[in-house]
Amino acid sequence: MLRISSSISIPDDEIAIHAIRSQGAGGQHVNKVSTAIHLQFDIQASSLPPIYKEALLTLKDHRISEDGIVTIKAQQHRAQERNREDALERLRQLIHSVTIPRKARRPTKPTKASEHRRVERKKRQGRLKALRRRLED
Repeated sequence: MLRISSSISIPDDEIAIHAIRSQGAGGQHVNKVSTAIHLQFDIQASSLPPIYKEALLTLKDHRISEDGIVTIKAQQHRAQERNREDALERLRQLIHSVTIPRKARRPTKPTKASEHRRVERKKRQGRLKALRRRLED
């Protein structure tokens, strides 16, 4: 059971976890063990509340496919169990990230004083460049 918050949790049977071989360099042991974890989670078939499902499906994240399946590959650690914990934690963080309400952006306008300073700076720079020009008779 993966606990997202105090009221929301995901049963283990909704998360598909497969052990695969890790990428990268290795030694004599590398071709014998499957330490990387490939986690898949179907958003639409899950028991998450509809609000969470909608938010996850609209999220622009490379880990979420068009079909609504979250795919996470964890291979940072050498031990399979630590990679499993890492993958589950990353899934928990992804789902938890949509629960945090985004602050609405209020469009702002530069102050009159800042606009005045900007124009004055431009004028000063223009005068400086004009002094660098060649004098003509």
